[in-house]
Amino acid sequence: QVRLVESGGGLVQPGGSLRLSCAASGIIFGSITMGWYRQAPGKQRDLVARTTIYGRTIYAESVEGRFTFSRDNAKNTVYLQMNGLHPEDTAVYYCNAREIANSNNNYWGQGTQVTVSS
Repeated sequence: QVRLVESGGGLVQPGGSLRLSCAASGIIFGSITMGWYRQAPGKQRDLVARTTIYGRTIYAESVEGRFTFSRDNAKNTVYLQMNGLHPEDTAVYYCNAREIANSNNNYWGQGTQVTVSS
């Protein structure tokens, strides 16, 4: 059974930083691409950053240059380093895993709340 567990959310002031973590289990880490999405109240879930099958990392335009996606294959964990946070970054952040062999197979974590407020 695939399990994704996020951590690292919280309350931070504008301009601050947070690092989210997502630990994957129940699946071969090399068989998936990973990503982060977010959903603000009343809005759809949107891509923040993710890796592609070609090894690239793509970012939403709104976070480019502020957020950094990284992956530790030894720990089956991905991270999202978020710097220069804005109130508009407030959302529930979800970790996603997508099977390389079948991109229709997607798995989601439970989400972690990030609130940017003074």
